[in-house]
Amino acid sequence: MLLELAQWLQGLSPDWGFFRVVQYQTFRAVMAAATALLVGLALGPALIRYLTRLKVGQPIRAYGVASHMAKQGTPTMGGALVLAAIVVSCLLWADWSNRFVWIVLAVMLAFGAVGWVDDWRKVVRKDPEGMRSREKYAWQSLIGLLAALALVFAISEADNAKVWSLAVQWVASGFTVDLPPQAGLWLPFFKTVGYPIGVLGFVVLTYLVIVGSSNAVNLTDGLDGLAIMPVIMVGSALGVFAYVTGNAVFARYLLLPFIPGTGEVLIVCAAMAGAGLAFLWFNAHPAQVFMGDVGALALGGALGTVAVVVRQEIVLAVMGGIFVAEALSVMVQVSWFKYTKRRFGQGRRLLLMAPLHHHFEKKGWSETQVVVRFWIVTMLLCLVGLSTLKLR
Repeated sequence: MLLELAQWLQGLSPDWGFFRVVQYQTFRAVMAAATALLVGLALGPALIRYLTRLKVGQPIRAYGVASHMAKQGTPTMGGALVLAAIVVSCLLWADWSNRFVWIVLAVMLAFGAVGWVDDWRKVVRKDPEGMRSREKYAWQSLIGLLAALALVFAISEADNAKVWSLAVQWVASGFTVDLPPQAGLWLPFFKTVGYPIGVLGFVVLTYLVIVGSSNAVNLTDGLDGLAIMPVIMVGSALGVFAYVTGNAVFARYLLLPFIPGTGEVLIVCAAMAGAGLAFLWFNAHPAQVFMGDVGALALGGALGTVAVVVRQEIVLAVMGGIFVAEALSVMVQVSWFKYTKRRFGQGRRLLLMAPLHHHFEKKGWSETQVVVRFWIVTMLLCLVGLSTLKLR
């Protein structure tokens, strides 16, 4: 909105040329982060009071870590604060005509809606299971597939007006039209063009990245501040990739795919970072509010979508290594338990408790030790991911 307003004011008088600064993505990214931070800090206390009045306290599992029982009743669903701050900031500072901005925000809000329903059933209806696994996965799959179809066309066509005509053309041809190189699979640390994966490969990869990232962040959200800070760091690093990928000069110099329009995704990433810092203000130990599925699923889906937009799915797995480790720990723990139960008649565990952060708590690490050390690991992994910009 402010971009269009600045452009209109510039056209009224040459004396108002200083509004030209609003056209720079870097300036709007800084302002988007600051706006999201201030909106989050301003709305946070009121939201916490509202959630407290609703008595939407987080249920704590009796068989979990004993020290967590003190958190019983802490308001959850605080991820709505993050989403609101991101949306307000993007409405003010992002280019409304950019298709990638709308796709990322649509995926984020759609996953947030799934998380909201899940949280609502758990804390308001007092249903311990919330949304059933099959139902939740079905909705996540639908969102992931729709996002994949939208992105395959958006990335392959630079002209907004031609995106829908291209979609119709590909559907009519049975998806036999080859994708451009920038829509291929890009490997870090290699001087190569995108490895062609075809329309089906792109859709499958995008689906796995978005849905997998959403669930991985959700599994990580188990300690005060544990999930939100890695989201901030990974999102900020992806914002750098977005800016570079959307700039023809930088993309050519760094041997990255040039995809017109992706630079505007930097605004979304900056807003995510600012909103995340605002939430961390209230979520730092001891937390006044928890994120809940409404925030974790949404932010994870947004990270996955941004990674697909900038063609850095593998780098996302590297920078979000903590998310990957948390998800794998649950998968391995459950699989091993089921296998040993079938084989020996009694289920066995590889970890003391899953997800991974609870395993370290069971080993004697304090909550703040686990959180800060996971932050440090994420910071190192983000530096590794950013190094792929140049090391090829």
